[in-house]
Parts: sequence; structure tokens; C-alpha cells
Amino acid sequence: MEKKKVLFISQEIAPFLPKSEISTTVRNMAQGIQEGGKEIRVFMPRFGIINERRHQLHEVIRLSGMNMIIDDTDHPLIIKVASISAARMQVYFIDNDEYFRRKVTVTDEEGKDCVDNDERSMFFCRGVLETVKKLGWQPDVIHCNGWMTSLMPLYIKELYKDDPHFSNTRVVYNIYNTGFNNNWDAKFAEKLKFDGFSDDVVTDLAEPSLVNLTKAAVKYADGISVGSEELDSELKTIFDGADCEKLEWVTEENQVKATSEFLDKVIEAEVLI
Repeated sequence: MEKKKVLFISQEIAPFLPKSEISTTVRNMAQGIQEGGKEIRVFMPRFGIINERRHQLHEVIRLSGMNMIIDDTDHPLIIKVASISAARMQVYFIDNDEYFRRKVTVTDEEGKDCVDNDERSMFFCRGVLETVKKLGWQPDVIHCNGWMTSLMPLYIKELYKDDPHFSNTRVVYNIYNTGFNNNWDAKFAEKLKFDGFSDDVVTDLAEPSLVNLTKAAVKYADGISVGSEELDSELKTIFDGADCEKLEWVTEENQVKATSEFLDKVIEAEVLI
């Protein structure tokens, strides 16, 4: 039987960034899912604070070189890769000098949200999909972690819905408490429309707040799960009201098994439709 294919995308993964709820969860989950018999690919942004020499990142020339238009401006896509030897796992990095060269992650040196986080999220999600296509690897399910991945369900269900490469791809959004303090750029909806999204999608994100982004991600996802033990009340309300496959928070020791079974359920639900 062919192995099921899981694409993990996350805004942070240990050991490339400091340990956190998201970075540790994705690091352990990806390894555990792979060891359990599934085929995986893992992607994250190549933030400027990542030490390329220490982690031995190197550019994958055959995957780099594409240009993506965000808000009517061309942005070169650079793909890098590094290995986590202990896990026998590779991690791909989405890179671009304008979006990811600065020595920060999602906040600046003063702790304020980066004003272009909306475009960075768009570039990251689209960059992952275009790179996966270039790899010739078709995921059965995409597992999204962190708000920087919240646009992925929209891209799969709207912009890439007629792309045969992703015709059978399901999306799971893992909800964490980790968020941002200020709304994204007020022109975010216009940027989405320029990208090709319909008025219906754009309307949902006219006010690009964390809550509205989460609502949109959940609306278009095939499954949602909880990554934080004590989920914020607004986010918990969104989770409880969702009309899709759901997985409540699971303790760390049971997380890999429960998530693997949940992904199977989401994948098989599509087969039954």
C-alpha cells in the first residue's frame, strides 16, 4: 500500500528557532508521523535570525528561481534545505531577501508586529505550494501550524482548486493561542483580490484580525485541531462552532498517535464524498 503523504507547514520549527509551543510540537509531530509510516515534507520560513552556517542550510538551485507577484510586485522565491539528523528529517525553507532577510521573525527589534506580515504569509503559503509542485510530490493532507499558515486552506480551496496537483489534497489547521496584536495591513483584502480571490473570500477578511483569519482558515479547512492546552475563549468558540472534522487538544505523549489517526480520518472522509 502506498504511504500517505503529509505536508507539514509551520511558522517555526525547533531547532532552527528557539523552543516554543509551536516549534516543539511540529518538530516532534513530524518526526513521529514519519516514524509511524507516513511520508512527509516539512516547510517553514527562512527567517533572518536562523543561523545558516550552524544548521547547514544550503540553497536548492533546481527549486529556486521562480518569481511570485504579491501586490503587483515581483518577488524571487529562494528554496533552502537543512537536515535534522537525529530525526532523519529534512526541512525546506521559503526565502526571499525582502521578506525574510531581516534579523527578526514576526516582530521587529522593538517587539512590534512586522507591518508586512500579511504579504509574508501570502508569499510563504504560495511558495510552499509552488515548490511542492516543482518537487512533483502530491500531499494527501497539509497540516498547518501558526497564524502565518492560516491562508493555506483558502489557497487550496480557492486559487488552487482547479490545479490537478492538489485535486485530492485536504487541509488541517492546528489552532494555537500564539497570535498577533495588531490587524494586518488595511489593504490586505485588496492584495487578496489582486491575487485572484473572489469577492466572497475577500469580504470575510475586510478586517484582517487574528480572529477573522482564524475563522477564514477554519471555514475552508477539512479538519481542525487544537495545539494549545488552554485555548483563548474566542478561538475556542470558533473551534466549537466549526463544521468539519475536529480534534481536541491531546497530551504530548498521545499527540503523535492521535494526530496520525485524525489525519487518516480527514483523508478518508474525502474518499467517501
